[in-house]
Amino acid sequence: EVTAGRVSRARVDDAVARILTQKFRLGLFEKPYADTTHLSSVGSAAHRAVAREAVAKSQVLLKNDGGVLPLKKSQKVYVAGSNADDLGNQAGGWTISWQGSSGRNTTGTTILEGMRKAAPDAAIDYSKDASAATEGYDVGVVVVGETPYAEGIGDVGNGHDLELTAADKAAVDKVCAAMPCAVLVVSGRPQLIGDRLGAIDALVASWLPGTEGDGVADVLYGTRPFTGQLPVTWPKSEAQLPINVGDASYD
Repeated sequence: EVTAGRVSRARVDDAVARILTQKFRLGLFEKPYADTTHLSSVGSAAHRAVAREAVAKSQVLLKNDGGVLPLKKSQKVYVAGSNADDLGNQAGGWTISWQGSSGRNTTGTTILEGMRKAAPDAAIDYSKDASAATEGYDVGVVVVGETPYAEGIGDVGNGHDLELTAADKAAVDKVCAAMPCAVLVVSGRPQLIGDRLGAIDALVASWLPGTEGDGVADVLYGTRPFTGQLPVTWPKSEAQLPINVGDASYD
């Protein structure tokens, strides 16, 4: 580009100078490697306690008809959905690998495990696809949402899809038709669930709780209150998309 005359050498020199200036200020040429003095404390109990608190405070209660939440530790609970017991899905992209992955790809606690720890004497049964019989339960908890990704398309056009999977939709339909139910959405963005909202008693935006499913269990069982608020508009349907484009606060 410089040779072709489309970019001046002075422009390149200016850009390089600004980058190098900051690197010199940070001492990156004298000490180019990160300080690993405290590396052993990463993932420590103290760190996980802070992460657990952050998870609990980020949970957003969008609906709670009939006081389904908080759960009682005496209740028999039917748990279903693709994200109830999947640590990788909770953590999302940029976890261990670039795009992240489903399954137990790191150390942590799933939402199902957190619930069982919070109510160790309760009967909490799990059927991922809700294929197990639903009779005899006091309440259902269906944890749905996304699988990990990173650096995908935005929310404007390009075939963007916020729909739940067919399996998650079926799990919501079956469980919520059989008992009072709470649906948790584990995702990095809103998911379309408006067409099922009438059948759902309680709805929670759980976002990506990472390794600390205990934090989700804390609010489900009332150890901590729900305090989170939506940072984005949650669309009712595909027809509303794209939403908020052009607003002063739109990013």
